[in-house]
Amino acid sequence: MTQRIRVRGAASPVENEYMPLRVITFDLDNTLWDVEPALLRAEQAQRDWLLQHRPGSIEHHDHDSLWEFKKRVWKQHPELAHHVSQMRIRTLFELQRAAGFSIAESEAGARAAFAAFLEERHKVELYAEALDVLQTLAKTYRLGALTNGNADIYKTDAAEYFDFAFLAEEIGASKPAPDMFHAALVATGAAAEEIVHVGDNPEHDILGAQRVGLRTVWVNLAGEAWQPESYRADEEITALRDLPAAIARLHGSP
Repeated sequence: MTQRIRVRGAASPVENEYMPLRVITFDLDNTLWDVEPALLRAEQAQRDWLLQHRPGSIEHHDHDSLWEFKKRVWKQHPELAHHVSQMRIRTLFELQRAAGFSIAESEAGARAAFAAFLEERHKVELYAEALDVLQTLAKTYRLGALTNGNADIYKTDAAEYFDFAFLAEEIGASKPAPDMFHAALVATGAAAEEIVHVGDNPEHDILGAQRVGLRTVWVNLAGEAWQPESYRADEEITALRDLPAAIARLHGSP
Protein backbone atom coordinates (compact mmCIF):
# COMPACT_ATOMS: atom_id res chain seq x y z
CA MET A 1 0.00 0.00 0.00
CA THR A 2 1.39 3.39 -1.01
CA GLN A 3 1.18 6.08 1.63
CA ARG A 4 1.55 9.70 0.59
CA ILE A 5 2.02 11.61 3.80
CA ARG A 6 3.37 15.08 4.49
CA VAL A 7 3.95 15.69 8.19
CA ARG A 8 3.69 19.19 9.62
CA GLY A 9 3.86 18.02 13.19
CA ALA A 10 1.56 16.20 15.56
CA ALA A 11 -0.70 17.73 18.16
CA SER A 12 0.15 17.44 21.83
CA PRO A 13 -1.29 14.49 23.76
CA VAL A 14 -4.81 14.86 25.07
CA GLU A 15 -4.82 15.29 28.83
CA ASN A 16 -8.47 14.59 29.59
CA GLU A 17 -11.24 12.32 28.50
CA TYR A 18 -12.72 14.78 26.00
CA MET A 19 -10.72 14.85 22.78
CA PRO A 20 -10.96 17.98 20.60
CA LEU A 21 -10.46 17.61 16.88
CA ARG A 22 -6.96 17.27 15.48
CA VAL A 23 -7.55 16.00 11.95
CA ILE A 24 -9.97 16.70 9.10
CA THR A 25 -10.30 14.21 6.25
CA PHE A 26 -11.96 15.15 2.98
CA ASP A 27 -13.66 13.31 0.21
CA LEU A 28 -12.62 14.98 -3.07
CA ASP A 29 -15.01 14.61 -6.03
CA ASN A 30 -18.13 16.76 -5.56
CA THR A 31 -16.87 17.81 -2.14
CA LEU A 32 -13.99 20.12 -3.09
CA TRP A 33 -14.79 20.32 -6.81
CA ASP A 34 -17.43 19.39 -9.37
CA VAL A 35 -15.96 16.29 -10.98
CA GLU A 36 -18.25 16.12 -14.02
CA PRO A 37 -16.46 18.68 -16.26
CA ALA A 38 -13.07 17.07 -15.66
CA LEU A 39 -14.43 13.58 -16.32
CA LEU A 40 -16.06 14.66 -19.58
CA ARG A 41 -12.80 16.20 -20.79
CA ALA A 42 -10.85 13.14 -19.67
CA GLU A 43 -13.18 10.73 -21.47
CA GLN A 44 -12.91 12.81 -24.63
CA ALA A 45 -9.10 12.89 -24.42
CA GLN A 46 -9.05 9.11 -24.03
CA ARG A 47 -11.40 8.65 -26.98
CA ASP A 48 -9.36 11.02 -29.14
CA TRP A 49 -6.21 9.02 -28.40
CA LEU A 50 -7.88 5.77 -29.41
CA LEU A 51 -9.32 7.28 -32.59
CA GLN A 52 -5.89 8.52 -33.63
CA HIS A 53 -3.70 5.63 -32.52
CA ARG A 54 -5.97 2.57 -32.37
CA PRO A 55 -8.47 2.91 -35.24
CA GLY A 56 -11.34 0.46 -35.04
CA SER A 57 -11.27 0.15 -31.25
CA ILE A 58 -13.84 2.77 -30.26
CA GLU A 59 -15.63 4.20 -33.34
CA HIS A 60 -18.46 1.65 -33.33
CA HIS A 61 -19.30 2.20 -29.65
CA ASP A 62 -21.94 4.66 -28.53
CA HIS A 63 -22.50 5.43 -24.85
CA ASP A 64 -24.78 2.45 -24.24
CA SER A 65 -22.67 -0.15 -26.04
CA LEU A 66 -19.49 1.07 -24.35
CA TRP A 67 -21.24 0.81 -20.98
CA GLU A 68 -22.21 -2.77 -21.72
CA PHE A 69 -18.65 -3.55 -22.78
CA LYS A 70 -17.33 -2.09 -19.52
CA LYS A 71 -19.78 -4.14 -17.46
CA ARG A 72 -18.59 -7.33 -19.14
CA VAL A 73 -15.00 -6.48 -18.28
CA TRP A 74 -15.97 -5.72 -14.68
CA LYS A 75 -17.71 -9.08 -14.36
CA GLN A 76 -14.62 -10.85 -15.71
CA HIS A 77 -12.30 -9.05 -13.28
CA PRO A 78 -14.02 -8.71 -9.89
CA GLU A 79 -10.59 -8.47 -8.25
CA LEU A 80 -10.34 -4.95 -9.71
CA ALA A 81 -13.59 -3.71 -8.14
CA HIS A 82 -11.80 -1.20 -5.91
CA HIS A 83 -9.06 -0.35 -8.40
CA VAL A 84 -10.63 2.22 -10.71
CA SER A 85 -7.42 2.98 -12.60
CA GLN A 86 -6.52 -0.65 -13.22
CA MET A 87 -10.10 -1.38 -14.25
CA ARG A 88 -10.01 1.43 -16.79
CA ILE A 89 -6.66 0.24 -18.15
CA ARG A 90 -8.04 -3.29 -18.45
CA THR A 91 -11.09 -2.01 -20.33
CA LEU A 92 -8.86 -0.07 -22.70
CA PHE A 93 -6.77 -3.19 -23.23
CA GLU A 94 -9.84 -5.30 -24.05
CA LEU A 95 -11.18 -2.69 -26.47
CA GLN A 96 -7.97 -2.87 -28.47
CA ARG A 97 -7.77 -6.65 -28.34
CA ALA A 98 -11.35 -6.85 -29.63
CA ALA A 99 -10.28 -4.65 -32.54
CA GLY A 100 -7.49 -7.06 -33.48
CA PHE A 101 -4.45 -5.38 -31.97
CA SER A 102 -1.73 -7.56 -30.48
CA ILE A 103 -1.26 -8.07 -26.76
CA ALA A 104 1.83 -5.86 -26.79
CA GLU A 105 0.08 -3.14 -28.79
CA SER A 106 -2.97 -3.30 -26.55
CA GLU A 107 -0.94 -3.10 -23.35
CA ALA A 108 1.04 -0.12 -24.59
CA GLY A 109 -2.09 1.52 -25.97
CA ALA A 110 -4.01 1.04 -22.74
CA ARG A 111 -1.28 2.77 -20.76
CA ALA A 112 -1.05 5.64 -23.24
CA ALA A 113 -4.80 6.16 -23.51
CA PHE A 114 -5.10 6.10 -19.73
CA ALA A 115 -2.32 8.69 -19.44
CA ALA A 116 -4.32 10.96 -21.75
CA PHE A 117 -7.38 10.40 -19.56
CA LEU A 118 -5.56 11.03 -16.29
CA GLU A 119 -3.93 14.24 -17.46
CA GLU A 120 -7.35 15.80 -17.97
CA ARG A 121 -8.81 14.06 -14.91
CA HIS A 122 -6.49 16.07 -12.68
CA LYS A 123 -7.43 19.40 -14.23
CA VAL A 124 -10.18 19.96 -11.72
CA GLU A 125 -11.52 23.40 -10.86
CA LEU A 126 -11.98 23.71 -7.13
CA TYR A 127 -15.15 25.31 -5.83
CA ALA A 128 -14.70 29.06 -5.47
CA GLU A 129 -14.38 29.01 -1.67
CA ALA A 130 -12.36 25.82 -1.35
CA LEU A 131 -8.81 27.18 -1.23
CA ASP A 132 -9.62 29.88 1.32
CA VAL A 133 -11.41 27.34 3.51
CA LEU A 134 -8.55 24.85 3.30
CA GLN A 135 -5.99 27.53 4.07
CA THR A 136 -7.95 28.53 7.17
CA LEU A 137 -8.41 24.98 8.44
CA ALA A 138 -4.81 23.95 7.75
CA LYS A 139 -3.60 26.50 10.30
CA THR A 140 -5.20 24.46 13.09
CA TYR A 141 -5.75 20.91 11.84
CA ARG A 142 -3.99 18.26 9.84
CA LEU A 143 -5.82 17.72 6.56
CA GLY A 144 -6.10 14.47 4.64
CA ALA A 145 -7.84 13.19 1.53
CA LEU A 146 -9.79 9.92 1.32
CA THR A 147 -11.18 9.21 -2.14
CA ASN A 148 -12.82 6.33 -3.97
CA GLY A 149 -11.72 7.92 -7.25
CA ASN A 150 -8.30 8.27 -8.85
CA ALA A 151 -7.78 12.00 -8.38
CA ASP A 152 -4.45 12.91 -6.80
CA ILE A 153 -4.86 15.88 -4.47
CA TYR A 154 -1.16 16.64 -4.89
CA LYS A 155 -1.75 17.41 -8.57
CA THR A 156 -4.31 20.09 -7.78
CA ASP A 157 -4.12 23.66 -6.53
CA ALA A 158 -5.00 22.40 -3.03
CA ALA A 159 -1.86 20.26 -2.70
CA GLU A 160 -0.01 22.43 -0.18
CA TYR A 161 -2.72 22.11 2.45
CA PHE A 162 -2.83 18.31 2.67
CA ASP A 163 -0.65 16.20 4.95
CA PHE A 164 -1.75 12.79 3.65
CA ALA A 165 -3.94 11.16 1.03
CA PHE A 166 -5.33 7.69 0.43
CA LEU A 167 -7.04 6.29 -2.64
CA ALA A 168 -9.33 3.27 -2.56
CA GLU A 169 -7.18 1.56 -5.17
CA GLU A 170 -4.14 1.91 -2.91
CA ILE A 171 -5.98 0.59 0.13
CA GLY A 172 -7.87 -2.14 -1.72
CA ALA A 173 -11.31 -1.12 -0.47
CA SER A 174 -13.70 1.75 -1.20
CA LYS A 175 -15.69 3.79 1.26
CA PRO A 176 -17.95 3.04 3.13
CA ALA A 177 -15.62 0.13 4.02
CA PRO A 178 -13.58 1.08 7.11
CA ASP A 179 -10.16 0.55 5.55
CA MET A 180 -9.45 4.09 4.39
CA PHE A 181 -10.68 5.58 7.65
CA HIS A 182 -8.46 3.15 9.56
CA ALA A 183 -5.55 4.21 7.36
CA ALA A 184 -6.14 7.82 8.42
CA LEU A 185 -6.07 6.76 12.09
CA VAL A 186 -2.76 5.00 11.59
CA ALA A 187 -1.23 7.80 9.53
CA THR A 188 -2.07 10.49 12.07
CA GLY A 189 -1.92 8.61 15.35
CA ALA A 190 -5.21 10.26 16.26
CA ALA A 191 -8.12 8.64 18.02
CA ALA A 192 -11.32 8.30 16.01
CA GLU A 193 -12.98 11.01 18.11
CA GLU A 194 -10.23 13.44 17.08
CA ILE A 195 -11.03 13.17 13.37
CA VAL A 196 -13.91 14.65 11.42
CA HIS A 197 -14.64 13.45 7.89
CA VAL A 198 -16.13 15.84 5.34
CA GLY A 199 -17.93 14.50 2.28
CA ASP A 200 -20.93 14.68 0.00
CA ASN A 201 -22.09 11.05 -0.06
CA PRO A 202 -24.35 10.00 2.84
CA GLU A 203 -23.41 6.32 2.62
CA HIS A 204 -19.78 6.41 1.52
CA ASP A 205 -18.70 9.38 3.62
CA ILE A 206 -21.09 9.83 6.52
CA LEU A 207 -22.11 6.26 7.35
CA GLY A 208 -18.65 4.87 6.61
CA ALA A 209 -16.91 7.39 8.86
CA GLN A 210 -19.43 7.08 11.68
CA ARG A 211 -19.06 3.31 11.79
CA VAL A 212 -15.38 3.84 12.62
CA GLY A 213 -16.19 6.47 15.25
CA LEU A 214 -15.29 9.61 13.32
CA ARG A 215 -17.37 12.75 13.49
CA THR A 216 -18.87 13.90 10.20
CA VAL A 217 -19.87 16.89 8.10
CA TRP A 218 -22.22 16.40 5.14
CA VAL A 219 -21.43 18.71 2.22
CA ASN A 220 -24.86 19.27 0.71
CA LEU A 221 -24.19 21.90 -1.94
CA ALA A 222 -27.33 20.97 -3.87
CA GLY A 223 -29.55 21.56 -0.85
CA GLU A 224 -31.05 18.08 -1.00
CA ALA A 225 -33.15 16.51 1.73
CA TRP A 226 -31.40 13.98 3.94
CA GLN A 227 -32.76 10.52 3.10
CA PRO A 228 -31.35 7.89 5.51
CA GLU A 229 -33.42 7.39 8.65
CA SER A 230 -31.00 5.31 10.73
CA TYR A 231 -28.15 7.83 10.91
CA ARG A 232 -27.40 11.49 10.32
CA ALA A 233 -24.28 13.62 9.93
CA ASP A 234 -23.08 15.58 12.95
CA GLU A 235 -23.11 18.75 10.87
CA GLU A 236 -24.52 19.74 7.47
CA ILE A 237 -23.38 22.61 5.28
CA THR A 238 -24.81 23.92 2.02
CA ALA A 239 -21.79 26.10 1.19
CA LEU A 240 -18.09 25.40 1.74
CA ARG A 241 -17.63 28.80 3.38
CA ASP A 242 -19.66 27.45 6.30
CA LEU A 243 -17.25 24.58 6.96
CA PRO A 244 -14.90 26.36 9.42
CA ALA A 245 -17.86 27.28 11.61
CA ALA A 246 -19.19 23.71 11.50
CA ILE A 247 -15.76 22.37 12.44
CA ALA A 248 -15.52 24.89 15.28
CA ARG A 249 -18.82 23.67 16.69
CA LEU A 250 -17.61 20.08 16.60
CA HIS A 251 -14.25 21.03 18.06
CA GLY A 252 -15.92 22.69 21.01
CA SER A 253 -18.31 19.91 21.93
CA PRO A 254 -17.82 16.26 22.87
